[in-house]
Amino acid sequence: MSAPRTGVPRLVTVRRPRGGGRPGTVVLPGAVPAPRRPVADRPAPRVSAWLPTAPCSPRGCVESARPWTGVPRAVLRLAALLLVVVLGVSLIPLVGRMRAQTRDRSIRRWCLAVVRTAGVRTRITGAARPTGGLLIVANHISWLDIPLLAAVRPARMVAKTEVRGWPVVGPLAARGGTLFIDRDRLRALPGTVERIAETLRGGSAVAAFPEGSTWCGRAQGRYRRAVFQAALDAGVPVQPVRIHYRLAGGTASTAPAFVGEDSLLASLWRVVSARGLMAEVTLCPVITPGAHTDRRALADAAQGGERHAGPASTAHP
Repeated sequence: MSAPRTGVPRLVTVRRPRGGGRPGTVVLPGAVPAPRRPVADRPAPRVSAWLPTAPCSPRGCVESARPWTGVPRAVLRLAALLLVVVLGVSLIPLVGRMRAQTRDRSIRRWCLAVVRTAGVRTRITGAARPTGGLLIVANHISWLDIPLLAAVRPARMVAKTEVRGWPVVGPLAARGGTLFIDRDRLRALPGTVERIAETLRGGSAVAAFPEGSTWCGRAQGRYRRAVFQAALDAGVPVQPVRIHYRLAGGTASTAPAFVGEDSLLASLWRVVSARGLMAEVTLCPVITPGAHTDRRALADAAQGGERHAGPASTAHP
């Protein structure tokens, strides 16, 4: 899973002499920030060489989950969600021995159950190719995005390597075949792209969030191009997906957003406390192999694909 990061437009500080020879400060857009002196008792922030950031933050972008449901119901939802997750983890060895078709159906049902027990209804429009190598790409708003994509078609997720060390989530991701990316090692990127391409050539689906960061849903980041190179190398189609969250009546909601320094527990509570929250998942037309010959054009086509809706709609109460 791509963990949320926040940031501002990248700036660089350079020194230029002013009148009298004193150094002045000039701020230029589009470069890497100059390192700051660490504050006492606070470690210096870790800066990746290429990790994209989003300006979204819980305080500035995420509204409270109104209308609220009652606290007892929210507690029951949270308990049910944890129970479903634990049950799914315990059944992983059994699911691994199932036939492919039965296994995929079981995974989709479990993922829908995770979303439903959190109090979120789903509406899935369109359908993914059921077999063969397929790169699934989507915008990234919430931790809910992951089970929603798996409900469309079970796939190997692309996530940052730090996820491997997370409690519960890390072991679950590793056992699920997650493809981990070390985003602080730019030299490792070609090898990661090749591993993704090999997985696609083997007939598996791979799901990725090319924005590289979660956004609140009111705005979105530009799709990064590296993962699309894997689809080109493997000669497989790309399935663009758009995810939106709304309240009853169709009002857009940022309550499920998991951005910035938000904690998972705070995000979980907002979701289970919301009343009438719905996740809308739209599968856009598949981009066939050969439709675009370079990754920039392919990424732009995938990100622009949300303007076209799929042919069918399935609502899950």
